[in-house]
Amino acid sequence: MSKPKVFEKPIGLKDYLPHAVTKLRQIENQVLACMASWGYEQIMTPTMEYYDTVGVASATSDQKLFKLLNNRGTTLVLRSDMTAPIARVVSSLLKESQFPVRLSYHSNVFRAIEEEAGREAEFFQTGVELVGDASAEADAEVVALAIASLKAAGVERFKIAIGHVGFLNGLFGETLAGRSEEQEELKGCLLGRDYVGYREKLRTLSLEAPVQRELEGILRLRGGQEICEQALQLSSDATAQSSIRHLCEMWDVLAAYGVCEHVLIDLTMIGDFQYYTGMTFEGYAADLGFPVASGGRYDNLLKQFGRPAPATGFAIKTTRILELIGDGAGDKPEQERILIGYDVSGRAAALTEAQRLRDSEAAVIVTEKMDAAAQLTALRSAAAAANAGAGESGKVLYKGVAFTKLLTFFTDNGEQDGAAK
Repeated sequence: MSKPKVFEKPIGLKDYLPHAVTKLRQIENQVLACMASWGYEQIMTPTMEYYDTVGVASATSDQKLFKLLNNRGTTLVLRSDMTAPIARVVSSLLKESQFPVRLSYHSNVFRAIEEEAGREAEFFQTGVELVGDASAEADAEVVALAIASLKAAGVERFKIAIGHVGFLNGLFGETLAGRSEEQEELKGCLLGRDYVGYREKLRTLSLEAPVQRELEGILRLRGGQEICEQALQLSSDATAQSSIRHLCEMWDVLAAYGVCEHVLIDLTMIGDFQYYTGMTFEGYAADLGFPVASGGRYDNLLKQFGRPAPATGFAIKTTRILELIGDGAGDKPEQERILIGYDVSGRAAALTEAQRLRDSEAAVIVTEKMDAAAQLTALRSAAAAANAGAGESGKVLYKGVAFTKLLTFFTDNGEQDGAAK
């Protein structure tokens, strides 16, 4: 294998230039502020965790994990999500905290398989976990908060598709009793949104015509509250019935939140069926072909850390939001950016003024003349261009950088203090 060039980086990893970082931080801060207003407190966990604890408990399959060995030969993993690390913290450092516990986070996560799919192997997530509440109210809360968070991030057009793994478990258990392999194959088709493959698989199972129609019919179970009523008539299995009633109750709560216009019930939505235990959902933006948010209920995770408790939550794919809103959407008013030029005699006054301006939240760059006539000429030219309304919307252009204002503090050679605005 040839040695990589000095400017190359591993496949799936990305550099974020200053403008993109500004946007990313803006999204992060707005979403975290939204979550804080709902009572969620921010938490940070290590980038690396033990494979034998957090790694095996993660929703991420083993082949997607980045693994490494420490100097003692113990296998570590780069975190592939934040849910398992937070479950570890809730079961240890927060074990005395009363339920429910509401936590938020913003972190980078790593998934090796993303390299093969042409996606990022490292990306950012902003999300919440609500631990210790098994109610439909809790599930509705995280869905409503996901909607509020997407709006805070600057996403204007989106839909949240909600399903329940219990419905399919009950329906398949009733119609395909004892055929667990076929059940998992059908679930795999639905997980991958391979509806053609799902229908083809059904045709190979030699089912009775009514059962065949019933299982094909779930592909049409998408819509509003009326879907719950239709699903209740579809299966008499207790698990399926209980799951649909849970979704019906969630819908009533979401209606009280006033967010049902963003919600779609989709009973083919199952998420990772080995991880989620109940409600699951995905958020799709109108201009993006893959989810920008996902979440659901995972009631079996915390018992792996010795503190059994129900839990639900979601994560927003922050870097996908950055791709979606681009450079123009959701911008804050531009921060004032000021250039200050000075010589040795004017240094004290210039640096004092720079600090005053920074205290008022302006961005300030200072540059010393150091008796260089060429630099003084450049500063004069920039000031003249600004006064003449030249440059980028009347801004001061100096060494390729645009400033909203130029201040000069030259006191030698007869130059006077001045400001170009």
